[in-house]
Amino acid sequence: MTAMSDPSVAPAVSVRDLSITFVGSGRRVGAVRGIDFDLMAGEVLGIVGESGSGKSVTALALMGLLPDTAVVEGSIVVGDTQVVGGDPEELRKMRGRDIGLIFQDPMTTLNPVLRVGPQVVEGLRVHGMASRGDIDRRAEDLLREVHIPDPADRVNQYPHEFSGGMRQRAVISMAMATRPNVVIADEPTTALDVTVQAQVLDVLKQMQEQTGTAVILITHDLGVIAEMADRVLVMYSGRVVETGPVEEIFANPQHPYTVGLMSSLPRLDADLDRLVPIPGQPPTPGALPSGCPFHPRCPIGHDRERCATDEPGLTVLRPGRSTACHYPEEIAALAEAVFSGVEVFTGDEEEAL
Repeated sequence: MTAMSDPSVAPAVSVRDLSITFVGSGRRVGAVRGIDFDLMAGEVLGIVGESGSGKSVTALALMGLLPDTAVVEGSIVVGDTQVVGGDPEELRKMRGRDIGLIFQDPMTTLNPVLRVGPQVVEGLRVHGMASRGDIDRRAEDLLREVHIPDPADRVNQYPHEFSGGMRQRAVISMAMATRPNVVIADEPTTALDVTVQAQVLDVLKQMQEQTGTAVILITHDLGVIAEMADRVLVMYSGRVVETGPVEEIFANPQHPYTVGLMSSLPRLDADLDRLVPIPGQPPTPGALPSGCPFHPRCPIGHDRERCATDEPGLTVLRPGRSTACHYPEEIAALAEAVFSGVEVFTGDEEEAL
């Protein structure tokens, strides 16, 4: 029995009823609206959704890094630390020691005027995990672990002397340096070309397997999720609309939004001449439609009164598999139509905006 299936094993991260509201300009805007999930040791949890769905805000909340304008409610437990309302000094100790973060752009992580080596081992130094005389050797070892050539020379170079892929690998080594229990990877390959992306993902996967670190992988790229994740959360308008094992999500999606995301992904098992995007745009957090936020773009719910007036909650279909849809019995036919080449996501573009 794995940690993911053993109810007696405490999760590495436990989130309950998490809500995040930004206050400013005289109004409150809800970015995340009551989400729950657990992340088990050694698990890779993928969080997917379009821009504005609440993915990155959730990641920053887990680290306790949201600005003062954010009102965070609910519970976030990382290891033994309660993040919501936690003591600032305890949260500072938690970051880097218990949980690491890989940003989308490595140049926002690496200081351009400092050499790479000291930056990679900064977490070890701050948390007292390496002696002064051992720092240089540890920096070389960490760069070697992520397959950066000539690490003895590279530790003395500056970030601009690294290629984009090498910078991202250095950031992975920085996040993994203290062997934290949890690492959040927020769009870690978006700025890279396909070949370098594959190399970086391979390094991340190797490091995760070697250390047993639990990973939260935030991305809009379903191909990355299929390759890396064990389980998936699909987010839309600040809420989880579907969750389940990655194989089941791809083989049998249970929410119209997930079907729409799948229709935008090249598939060898579908008879599609071209990709079919979801019409319109996600609503802004401050102007959500009534009812289900997805209903203006949904081929099932766009003309149904229940979908326009009543927002569905997340319903458990079976252990580990949930969806937030009033009509889950119609999803299979929708998915079959989409993957047979029928254009069902053809709603009124203006209505969906």
